[in-house]
Amino acid sequence: METVLDVEKNIIIEQAQAYCMLQGLEVVFTHELTHGQLQVISERTKSQSAMYHANVGMLLDRLKNGCYLIVKDGEIYGHIFAHKHIVGKFSVYERSSLWVHEQYRSHNLGLMLMDLLTKHYNKNFLISIAQGATVHYNNELLGMKYITLKALSPVLIEVLEKLGKLRDEVKYKYYVNTYFESKIGQFNKILKSKLPE
Repeated sequence: METVLDVEKNIIIEQAQAYCMLQGLEVVFTHELTHGQLQVISERTKSQSAMYHANVGMLLDRLKNGCYLIVKDGEIYGHIFAHKHIVGKFSVYERSSLWVHEQYRSHNLGLMLMDLLTKHYNKNFLISIAQGATVHYNNELLGMKYITLKALSPVLIEVLEKLGKLRDEVKYKYYVNTYFESKIGQFNKILKSKLPE
């Protein structure tokens, strides 16, 4: 049975998809981008204060996981990547480098990209770390669950802390996908054995 949030999300995504068709925007999943395209994306992440700066090398690494693009006439008007963290023997994916051209930002294309990537990793551990209220609301629309740091393994926190992102529940909120939520007890138990005595 669909919840109110499910219905709302489906309507918004359908409207975003219809808007893309109307505007001649194509949504593609790819593992291939030119160095020039990666350079442009890197500069975008640097110039946007709300984005975590990703250099070309970092983007190349994330490209191995694939990314969703919004393209038109060879130009990229939107993108989202997945950043893969290795935590013990697990891969934990984090949505990253979400950007939509300002011309199209009022049409929920960012949520559409988030939805596509979230579905792509629905059988994997997916985490979202963000400070914006809009992103928190979108995570809830996408069925992700808010989680506190005390519910996460210290090993995972340590890995993410090395990236300068964590242990700050005042500025940030942490959301995990349904798969991660269902396995979190088992995940933490296995990782607990990795902690030094």
